[in-house]
Amino acid sequence: MGLLRDELLKSIWHAFTALDVDQSGKVSKSQLKVLSHNLCTVMKIPHDPVALEQHFKDDDEGPVSNQGYMPYLNRFILDKVRDNFDILEFNNVCWTLCFKKNINMSHLLISNDDAFKVWCIFNFLSEDGYPLVIITEEIEYFLRKLMEAMGGIWNQERFDDYKLRLNRKQQCLSAWELIELVGMGHFSKGMNRQTLSMGISEVFQELILDVLRQGYMMKKGHKRKNWTERWFVLGPNSMSYYVSEDLTDKKGEILLDHNCCVESLPDKEGKKCLFIVKCSDKSFEISASDKKRKQEWIQAIQTCIQLLRLGLPSPHLEARLRRRELRQKQQAEQRELEERMRLLQIANENKHRQLESMRKKLEEAAATATLEEQRRKQTQADLQDRYRTDLEREKMVRQQMEEQVAQKSSELEQYLQRVRELEDMYHRLEDALEDERQARQDEETMRKLQTRLLEEESAKRAELEQIHLQQQRAISQTQAEKQELESERLAKEMALQAANLQLESLERERHGALEQYEEVRMKLEQAANKTKSWKDKVAKHEGLVHLIQPGDKGPQRMTNWGPAAFTDTELDLRKKSWQERKNHNQSAQ
Repeated sequence: MGLLRDELLKSIWHAFTALDVDQSGKVSKSQLKVLSHNLCTVMKIPHDPVALEQHFKDDDEGPVSNQGYMPYLNRFILDKVRDNFDILEFNNVCWTLCFKKNINMSHLLISNDDAFKVWCIFNFLSEDGYPLVIITEEIEYFLRKLMEAMGGIWNQERFDDYKLRLNRKQQCLSAWELIELVGMGHFSKGMNRQTLSMGISEVFQELILDVLRQGYMMKKGHKRKNWTERWFVLGPNSMSYYVSEDLTDKKGEILLDHNCCVESLPDKEGKKCLFIVKCSDKSFEISASDKKRKQEWIQAIQTCIQLLRLGLPSPHLEARLRRRELRQKQQAEQRELEERMRLLQIANENKHRQLESMRKKLEEAAATATLEEQRRKQTQADLQDRYRTDLEREKMVRQQMEEQVAQKSSELEQYLQRVRELEDMYHRLEDALEDERQARQDEETMRKLQTRLLEEESAKRAELEQIHLQQQRAISQTQAEKQELESERLAKEMALQAANLQLESLERERHGALEQYEEVRMKLEQAANKTKSWKDKVAKHEGLVHLIQPGDKGPQRMTNWGPAAFTDTELDLRKKSWQERKNHNQSAQ
């Protein structure tokens, strides 16, 4: 009943659409009343005119949409449908309501009855969705059936061209476009009207009337036992026979069920190609025109009985269901494939974005690494330049220190040389003092002057002793600083600054010592130049006092002016000490 309901709804949809003149999707209640009455009449259902008013009493007096009409149609009409009505008459009523408003038959090669049959075929092959359309696969299936029924040759290239043009537009046809396609004879060129009409009728009987097989055969009577030629029509659950193929005079019907069977019979009574159809109440002996047709009829009847036993629909309906299931499966696979492709596309785009992001990150990392490498190289170059500069500076400082030490050593050597010269001068001065002693003995008159000079000498002696002590401290300090410079030279960086400071201090002290030495030298020169006169002797005496230290209370050297500042033993000790310091300084250098 579910399949029957779907087929009925398709025809009713055409009628409802035809009543929607302004194509607003709604039909007036008065028109729906007429449509409902006609449907109830043709389907032999009691009509309740009040039910429509009560069902739509809340919709005022406005028109009713298809969705609004469906609940009423299901409840009051389709739910009451039984299989006791003529479905062809029902389709004819719906066809009558819709065909004049949708198609002009004047320019077509087919009659109104043929157009009705094509319309029924369209409803059978169309998709279940609304608005109703037939897709290209079902169009090809119908046209192939039509060409086979007309005995023509199927031209696949022509249909492929047509399908290509159709796919560019809508990829499907409405009922009226299919009727116009068949009526224009686009795929039946070379065929006359009668052949086209016969082909449509045969396809109509096969698909709509479920005629599995038809043709003339001989049938044996039950009462007179005579053999009569009849036109047999095999359906899913019956086998009808008529006087002729125009189906106007029906002579009887063989009802098929799961208890029936068909068997082949041997030739008898001058009849050949015999078979028998056994039912629960009767048996029917039939004679085919040849063995091939006999076998085809037996196989077709066995197929019908087998379908009845299995509870399956007719072969055409089952084939249509299989085609739809196959299309749905293909569509589902296509949708699944599209979904997979979409997901793959999304994943690919995400992957591409990730790769692009990774590429950008890598580029940024590479740029950062390049900058870091440049910075590292620059830093390394700066450090190398700094180290090189430091090394050069250290080398220069070392050279300067060495030069300064060499200069200091040279100056010290000069200083020692000057000291030696001063000692020589000291010996010469001693000789001069001896001469002065002799002169003093001769110059008694100078006693008073000597006394005064001795007093001055004592004052000068104290001053010279202080100078000598300072000189000794400067010499000892110079030796300590030299040792410190040696240790600081090995310590490099820390010793450099201290060495510079010490060298500057030594330089100042040296300058002081040189000044002192120059002063003493000048005094000694003055004393040496004035030894011939008393004034010169006095000057020499003043210059000699520069190197004399206070002596002890022992025997003293006597000069022309009196006791000397130090004894001979002290003088030898001083020479010996000076020689040791000289040797020590040379070994330290």
